[in-house]
Amino acid sequence: MALFSVKLNFVVHLMLLVSFTKQALGVSVSSKVLAEQEADRVYELPGQPKVKFKQYAGYITVNQTHGRALFYWFFEATHKSQQQPLLLWLNGGPGCSSIGYGEAEELGPFFPQNSSQPKLKLNPYSWNKAANLLFLESPVGVGFSYTNTSSDISELGDTITAKDSHTFLINWFRRFPQFRSHKFYIAGESYAGHYVPQLSELIFDNNRNPAEKDYINFKGFMIGNAALDDETDSKGMVDYAWDHAVISDGLYHNITTKCNFSLPNQTDECSVELNKYFAVYRIIDMYSLYAPKCFSNNSNTRKETTVVRSTTPQTFSKIDGWHRKPAGGYDPCASDYTEVYLNRPEVQKALHANVTKIPYPWTHCSDNITFWSDAPHSMLPVIKKLIAGGLRIWVYSGDTDGRIPVTSTRYTLRKLGLGIVEDWTPWYTSNQVGGWTIVYDGLTFVTIRGAGHQVPTFAPKQALQLVRHFLENKKLPSQPI
Repeated sequence: MALFSVKLNFVVHLMLLVSFTKQALGVSVSSKVLAEQEADRVYELPGQPKVKFKQYAGYITVNQTHGRALFYWFFEATHKSQQQPLLLWLNGGPGCSSIGYGEAEELGPFFPQNSSQPKLKLNPYSWNKAANLLFLESPVGVGFSYTNTSSDISELGDTITAKDSHTFLINWFRRFPQFRSHKFYIAGESYAGHYVPQLSELIFDNNRNPAEKDYINFKGFMIGNAALDDETDSKGMVDYAWDHAVISDGLYHNITTKCNFSLPNQTDECSVELNKYFAVYRIIDMYSLYAPKCFSNNSNTRKETTVVRSTTPQTFSKIDGWHRKPAGGYDPCASDYTEVYLNRPEVQKALHANVTKIPYPWTHCSDNITFWSDAPHSMLPVIKKLIAGGLRIWVYSGDTDGRIPVTSTRYTLRKLGLGIVEDWTPWYTSNQVGGWTIVYDGLTFVTIRGAGHQVPTFAPKQALQLVRHFLENKKLPSQPI
């Protein structure tokens, strides 16, 4: 009798939950969909501080035949989540994890800590204070995302990545239909300068028919320190290095006379000089010129890397040595803590991750992705199309990044030939200059003073201010506040 009573109470509770949820969401959500959401609910992670917002993690299948599934981690906004926009964050690489970098070290709620036991720190500048926040590990082969068809890995490129990400979104909204009506935005950095505009274009084209059942309420995108144009990315990278006293006059002269970045392939003489250039960044951090490097005996992670076209891909691994934690809040060994944390079985279980027992450990950037089939030399035609389509587009740049430096981005945006609505203007965080901004006809460019490649890591307060203004379509303050 007692067992029957317990079962009855459970059924009644479930029926009340479904009824209450439907009323609260204001949309029709089936019991099946609610069950799928509940299966992805993450109630508490090992070492996690208490929070009031909900989080979900799991897999969305993007190709049933091949067994391709992408892993996501979703955080509802910290307040009034049903009134806040939805923001998708993508890291680049290609082949690097949006969870490992974006969530765990830049703009997510939880940062793994250096501890013998699993431990997370609450990020006071998490972007879910401004939006419902969705992280995606894309393409397959990255992080916990997987495929049961091994040949898929050798066919990866920009096109399949965009298509799978678009399919992911369509299926994610079917699992979370209560967010379908929310204003939707995409943000990302580095090689996401390809991912974000390409995914945006697919959504934009699919949205031509507003009556389409998979219509997405897409409003715009924001990309930071973004790979956008091979010629200007490469030219700006070299010019920035010379201007910031990283390379000698002689090496700069040799590169600028022997290399022609407007061509798809470089000469052997150019490659020799570029190898000398890249060698300098083995002793300093290319992604943040003035930040300390990590010296750790167990450091084996690598940062996101995009390559100069037709040169040997460069991997800038951290140097082995003794671990040290610098003053000032920034810890160059944070990636080590993330890798340890996400490889813990109890963490993976709590995240509903690695359900297929992937035969390799989780890493920030996939060593399995060694071939990339397609990558346009320039994303500017897509940017122009989306500007004409009326999307909100912001481009931002941390000004101490040597990989896709502010110099590259300025050269790239100049190619667009846009009219200037409001010229170079300082913007403020409290009484301090946060950077500069220029408003073009159809695009806003923002610099973040003192920030490296991963802007939210180095300037978290300014980054949260940036995304809030982007989402609200407001100009950054041009006077001290």
